Amino acid sequence: MIGRLSGTLLEKNPPQLLVDCHGVGYEVGVSMSTFYNLPALGEKIVLLTQQIVREDAHLLFGFGTAEERNVFRQLIKIAGVGPRMALAILSGMSVSELAQAITLQETGRLTKVPGVGKKTAERLLLELKGKLGADLGIVGGVALPDGSGDILNALLALGYSDKEALLAMKQVPAGSGVSDGIKLALKALSKG
Repeated sequence: MIGRLSGTLLEKNPPQLLVDCHGVGYEVGVSMSTFYNLPALGEKIVLLTQQIVREDAHLLFGFGTAEERNVFRQLIKIAGVGPRMALAILSGMSVSELAQAITLQETGRLTKVPGVGKKTAERLLLELKGKLGADLGIVGGVALPDGSGDILNALLALGYSDKEALLAMKQVPAGSGVSDGIKLALKALSKG
């Protein structure tokens, strides 16, 4: 099993890379988040990898962080999610955004990823609940009070970014009702 590659980056053709490791060129599939953090061609690169052996192919996938590789491994364990879809999910959202979507049980955010339908998104939410730090009540380093998922969803539906919505959530006192929480969050956003 190939677990790590260290070599020279020869080619970048999203989502494929060619990495030269002492004269042997490895084709590696990567997520777009890893792709955007790559060095220039000819530079040294270190990737954590996951090798997938199928009847018709031997595939190698690379990751910039151990966290991303671990999430990839969790994703490919789910029925109906292959390595290409797992890469698409990790390309469409960061690991923290995926954990947040699972924590808040947001099917809509997952269906925005190309190739992920409603049934697959529901399966992902069910299978990954509790596996991505999801049941800790912490989103993006912010402890969220009860009912905050509805408040956060309302802010996102109104067009605020995740970052803006989470900052506004800090202004909502614990135990606030959903409608009061939305009002307080909107008031905080209008001041900012």
